[in-house]
Amino acid sequence: MLQQREALGRAEYGRFRQLIAEFAKFAVIGVIGVLITNGVYDLVDIHLGIEPVESATVATVVAAIGTYLGNRYWSFRLRQRTGVVREVVIFAVLNGIGLLIQDATVAVNSYLLGLGHRELAAFIALNTGIVLATIFRFWSYRRFVWLAPTDTARSRTSIWPRTEHG
Repeated sequence: MLQQREALGRAEYGRFRQLIAEFAKFAVIGVIGVLITNGVYDLVDIHLGIEPVESATVATVVAAIGTYLGNRYWSFRLRQRTGVVREVVIFAVLNGIGLLIQDATVAVNSYLLGLGHRELAAFIALNTGIVLATIFRFWSYRRFVWLAPTDTARSRTSIWPRTEHG
């Protein structure tokens, strides 16, 4: 009975440890994506005068290209590969949903509240949308794009040093 509990505890710890590692890497890639999004948004909205929602859309699409590469080859590299075409299509669909979440916050700020061209309000709305969309993206990427790693792949390419107890 004690051995069963210990084995179950180790399995849970391994899953939790993997979740933390993936989230940390996802967060690093996400910060880079946020910097790209904000930079492109600033260029397109403020300097080129394009409408806020369109600017947010362009900025997010540009950032999504970089975040796809970072997530595929670093954040979720230990997960099963099911083919680049499948991953890109599902990634694009899920990013589209994330983009709608993000654009909704920008649209509320710009059109409902009328604060679209106030730089601080636009920045807050854009980044609030990014946070909400990021929560959705992390969950959905792990669930639908990059599937759980096989036990063989996890043990062969673990990012954590193995100890004598696990």
